[in-house]
Amino acid sequence: MSPLSAREHVDFLVLGGGIAGLTFALEAADHGSVLVLTKRQRSEGSTQYAQGGIAGVLGPDDQFELHVQDTLVAGAGLCKREAVEVTVREGPDRIRWLLSLGVEFDREGGDHLHLTREGGHSRRRIAHAKDTTGREIERALLAACDARGIRVIEDQIAIDVVTSSKVGLGGPNRALGAYVLDRASGQVSAVSAGVTVLATGGAGKVYLYTSNPDVATGDGVAMAYRAGAAVANMEFFQFHPTCLFHPQAKSFLISEALRGEGGILRNAAGEAFMIRYDPRKELAPRDIVARSIDAETKRRGDDCAFLDMTHLPKSFLIEHFPNIYATCKEFGIDMAVQPIPVVPAAHYQCGGVVVDLMGRTTIPRLYALGEASCTGLHGANRLASNSLLEGVVFARRAALSAIDEVSAASGPPSPFPDWNPGDALAPEEGVVVAHNWDEVRRLMWNYVGIVRTQKRLERARTRLAVLRSEIREYYWQYRVAPDLIELRNLADVAMLIVECARQRKESRGLHYILDYPKSDDRWLRDTVITRGDLE
Repeated sequence: MSPLSAREHVDFLVLGGGIAGLTFALEAADHGSVLVLTKRQRSEGSTQYAQGGIAGVLGPDDQFELHVQDTLVAGAGLCKREAVEVTVREGPDRIRWLLSLGVEFDREGGDHLHLTREGGHSRRRIAHAKDTTGREIERALLAACDARGIRVIEDQIAIDVVTSSKVGLGGPNRALGAYVLDRASGQVSAVSAGVTVLATGGAGKVYLYTSNPDVATGDGVAMAYRAGAAVANMEFFQFHPTCLFHPQAKSFLISEALRGEGGILRNAAGEAFMIRYDPRKELAPRDIVARSIDAETKRRGDDCAFLDMTHLPKSFLIEHFPNIYATCKEFGIDMAVQPIPVVPAAHYQCGGVVVDLMGRTTIPRLYALGEASCTGLHGANRLASNSLLEGVVFARRAALSAIDEVSAASGPPSPFPDWNPGDALAPEEGVVVAHNWDEVRRLMWNYVGIVRTQKRLERARTRLAVLRSEIREYYWQYRVAPDLIELRNLADVAMLIVECARQRKESRGLHYILDYPKSDDRWLRDTVITRGDLE
């Protein structure tokens, strides 16, 4: 694939190469030039690591309204019903589209998809490819992009979205493209585009412990916020209840599907404890399961909880969860004969850049998709396996809108100035970046984690203000580098999470604060922040 030149002009610029970004690219490819940029290797992102599957009304005993209701219940009153209806009703067709691309979901009885069940779902409706669903979807999407000749360029990290107001162009404010850093060469390219799409994934790396890959540094949300777009509901950060607890394991996820197939959570004394916290036990929504594990381990002083699968046949475990079984075995844990040690870890942001039902942000010609967006589907807590579904549904809707915008445009994308480093110096004192990176993640874990207090939030806000000031000073003094760009984004996203959490004076869904332990209907609204609110 040809490298990125110092100046590029495309119709559709897609930042991110997961399910949302690649689906958009495939849908738009016949209607203009498409450029997909990925931060690292082109398959590296959260889609690749999605284990459980993609939810959809596919079984004979299922109905759209059941999936809608399950989503609304999990979302704790904050879902936008229209977004839920759109996602659920368009979902099966999008899953069939994935099948048409060659995605090899597991089957049973010949042509029927094998459907599993996860927490919060009232029916079996999760299509999956063993326990590596995301990897299989990513493989098929990349193969389809290659077959269509779509440019996908690796090792490119976006610095900022460029808007017309930022560069002094007349007319209403609109997105013009982005400045992008090449990791290898250090070159900064000016990529102008008719439409710019943020499909950059989540921000799990803002926390010390996360199931997310290293690329999940909240780039899209931070860039959109700095550009002036509205951001909402960042206080609702989902902690996956079960990540592998082992000193050598790097945040390996133990899929929700294990609990769906009968896994039992036990404490270190071997007691099945979930019944004390929720009548749905292991199949309660993720926020409840994560808080229950947190409460149980703190109550007893245990380091972790244990997910017990030993009552199931070894052949069943190997057949249905080959990747999890093999990975646990690498760490000396045979899940067929001993329970898996697990702890909660930051997993999924339910908030993000505010978008409408076509994926449009509050800045014209700027779209946000997937985990970077806030569509209204998830509300205060994401229902398991709705994330891949959201990505593929909204990517198609966004592509339809973006195609119309590009078709209606008069002339090529507006050019904007080349990147100007000014008097920036070569990066030095890398320890400053490394230290601040570590401090952001530790303070977020300690002060803005599964259970919060107003005092902890205020402490986090005070320290983040100092850190962001230090980072800004360093950013303008030295030439941009990947670690610095990601640190800047992490700090901005951390601030957005803290500020949203400070504003919500209740506990709801994933936001649990001891000062306000009950839900309050006066807070049945989104927590929306734009740049002018904080700076």
